[in-house]
Amino acid sequence: MLFKTLLSSAALLASLSTTVSADLPAIEIVGNKFFYSNNGSQFYMKGIAYQQDTANTTSLFVDPLADPVGCKRDIPYMEELQTNVIRVYALNATEDHTECMQLLQDAGIYVIADLSQPDLSINRDSPAWNVELLERYTSVVDQFHNYTNILGFFAGNEVTNNVSNTDASAFVKAAVRDTKAYIKAQGYRDIPVGYSANDDIDIRVDLADYFACGNETERADFFGINMYEWCGESTFKTSGYANITAQYANLGIPVFFSEYGCNLVQPRIFQEVPTLYGPDMTDVWSGGIVYMYFEETNNYGLVTIEADGSVSTLADFNNLKSQLASVSPSIAEASDVSSVTPTTCPTIGPDWVASTNLPPTPDESVCACMVDSLSCVVASNVNQDDYEDLFNYVCSQIDCSGISANATSGEYGVFSPCKPSDQLSFILNLYYLENNKAAYACSFSGSATIQSATTASSCTAVLSAAGASGLGSVSVTFSSKSGSGSASGSGSSASASSTSSGSSKSSDSPKQYAVSAITKAMLIGATVFFGMGLIFV
Repeated sequence: MLFKTLLSSAALLASLSTTVSADLPAIEIVGNKFFYSNNGSQFYMKGIAYQQDTANTTSLFVDPLADPVGCKRDIPYMEELQTNVIRVYALNATEDHTECMQLLQDAGIYVIADLSQPDLSINRDSPAWNVELLERYTSVVDQFHNYTNILGFFAGNEVTNNVSNTDASAFVKAAVRDTKAYIKAQGYRDIPVGYSANDDIDIRVDLADYFACGNETERADFFGINMYEWCGESTFKTSGYANITAQYANLGIPVFFSEYGCNLVQPRIFQEVPTLYGPDMTDVWSGGIVYMYFEETNNYGLVTIEADGSVSTLADFNNLKSQLASVSPSIAEASDVSSVTPTTCPTIGPDWVASTNLPPTPDESVCACMVDSLSCVVASNVNQDDYEDLFNYVCSQIDCSGISANATSGEYGVFSPCKPSDQLSFILNLYYLENNKAAYACSFSGSATIQSATTASSCTAVLSAAGASGLGSVSVTFSSKSGSGSASGSGSSASASSTSSGSSKSSDSPKQYAVSAITKAMLIGATVFFGMGLIFV
């Protein structure tokens, strides 16, 4: 049932995608390395990050692979740099990418793509893995699975970036798990799914171990790190590369630089390139992706796009070209790779608080059935900007654990993956029932409304399977671990990662609330606010 509600839309999207010739062999993983699937020869990434931060196809981001003119202009320069992979941070699943993907394929260039977009990503400050995010991720998979030059997908980029937000990694790892499961359920080819991390010395070992550990269905297939330690002239040891190489030597999955190219010294001389592709690093690392192709205000570009649309190469371009031309990494064969020791998961401690018990798989059918069964729901004309006050007030009066998520204890409400409007309806209905269905308890100055509750026979089975039996009883709360639901008479209180932020009873009445509270604010909590997770360094 995990992906039942997505199957029909997925089939439609897949049928709209134009199949391209399989000129490039798919890249596969054996042990901790990448290999060409046709001959078993090792694949090293010689990549470039390829995305502008100005908008064209949407108001939020530019999709470079939906711009054939730009692809025709830029790919020859990528070829000049011996590029064999590009990283794209956000793709518009409604656009046609056929021409750019074919041009890249003709040039021998693979794509590794982030699945999120700026307004639909896992927010480190209030992390969630929910229905809307799953739909976003799978829509990208549906559009790109048929291209053999799709190397893999990133389920997150720098979501956990220091010791204060390691719990967010549980939600990203759940995204990895469910994206992999979706690819398998759809019968698509085996496309790797991984994570791209920042380089924080306090957590980088635990972070890598967390994504590399566990069974095959849950762990990331690869791990990227955005590495900016080598600046100007340095050495393998002085730069810190020796230290992190030793730390990742037994990771068990492929690891590479998902971004690199410190610009504290300009122009960049890329002295690190021969080391990255040399004997000190190639047994552990699978190459890297230079940040970035386009010159922007952050001065990381290799080229400038002039007003007339022409390309001007910068000193960084020529320096990188020279360095890449000098490397000739040793090539392993897939048949020679020995088995790797499974990575051990990090333990909960002062610097790591993400449980290996992951959030449940989002299921729209569960959320829809739950909403249909309610008597009191949020009014359709309520702006999401006003949800915060409703969540705060209601959750100060009742137990909101049914929608909460605690990634440290590994406890998740059955409805924690539902969209904010569904969650709000759930707790409004609990409040309404707790107050004996009094009219005022489903009013909130018009923010809540009464509906005819229905529970179809199909929904009975769905809710029961989700562990939500007893939905109509206010004495029942809902908690779930790793997607298996259970009902109990007393649930745990809402966590810091919960949609609700209140925990103590308030003396304010709904009438007083209506006068003072429905005002403004942003969406809050684990499943309410979807912030910008797309990081452009």
